[in-house]
Amino acid sequence: MNTMPAEPSDQIPEQILVIKLSAFGDFVLSIAGFQAIRAHHRNARITLMTTAPFRAMAEASGCFDRIWIDRRPKWWQAGAWLALRRRLNAAGFSRVYDLQRSDRSGAYFRLLKAPKPEWVGIVPGASHRYVMPGGPATHICEREADQLALAGLPHPGLPDLSFMTADLTELDLPQRYALLVPGGAAHRPAKRWPEDRYAALARHLLERGLTPLLLGAEPERAEIASIAEAVPGARDLCGRTPLMALAALGRGASLAVGNDTGPMHLIAAAGAPSLVLYSHDSDPAKIAPRGPSVATLRRPSLEDLSLEEVLAALPPAR
Repeated sequence: MNTMPAEPSDQIPEQILVIKLSAFGDFVLSIAGFQAIRAHHRNARITLMTTAPFRAMAEASGCFDRIWIDRRPKWWQAGAWLALRRRLNAAGFSRVYDLQRSDRSGAYFRLLKAPKPEWVGIVPGASHRYVMPGGPATHICEREADQLALAGLPHPGLPDLSFMTADLTELDLPQRYALLVPGGAAHRPAKRWPEDRYAALARHLLERGLTPLLLGAEPERAEIASIAEAVPGARDLCGRTPLMALAALGRGASLAVGNDTGPMHLIAAAGAPSLVLYSHDSDPAKIAPRGPSVATLRRPSLEDLSLEEVLAALPPAR
């Protein structure tokens, strides 16, 4: 019987695991880190462990050879934990980049048998342990850059989102448009600037020759419809802009204004001059979008933020 010779060990690709589970804005902010890891491990087989909403974006990025979907087992689901333990140990990872930096991802470190792979993260026992800084707020991108530097990677800089493309023909876009993102997490209403002020902003943009495009998902449908009804000429695109389309729209937008919500991270990273509005429910020093032209405006309550203040803070439209 003929048998093929075993593949020489020096030709077996290095096995790398990257962990990034959520949330939307955090995932977008880590894309530059993904690209830095891919550039550093050009010949490796890189696996991303993430959650289902980000599979398509991760696949399109070209940074990963395979995607594992984390089912996030509950503590009492012993069978699921055992299956995850077997999967992690069978993969033969030589290095793990824990970009989630959470108790859950730290638990995955403890599932690995000794000798453990190199682990770049915050968990005690990691070979490249990153100690989260105290003192003044540090942006997640700077924390991630410092973490990757422990493993010899250069500062990631801004992400390249050229891989995110979409056919926008059916949207029949005007020549010049501004993106408005008036929604946000339903359980955090304090992060939303009032819809009547978004309507006033939309009128102002129309007067400047910019068509307002109102973006959001199903939970924001009523709010967006109300703004569109109040401002003839504004376009309601609620539910018509999947992730790839958001990036493509951001690439062509003259301007974008929105609350602290995931889509603004993607729009800003794609290149739209962006203004992001914050209440004291979140801190832009830690989690503001990153892009070529991003400004933030923060008030204790967005109810107290006037249209005039927003207009004064708008970045130059392109």
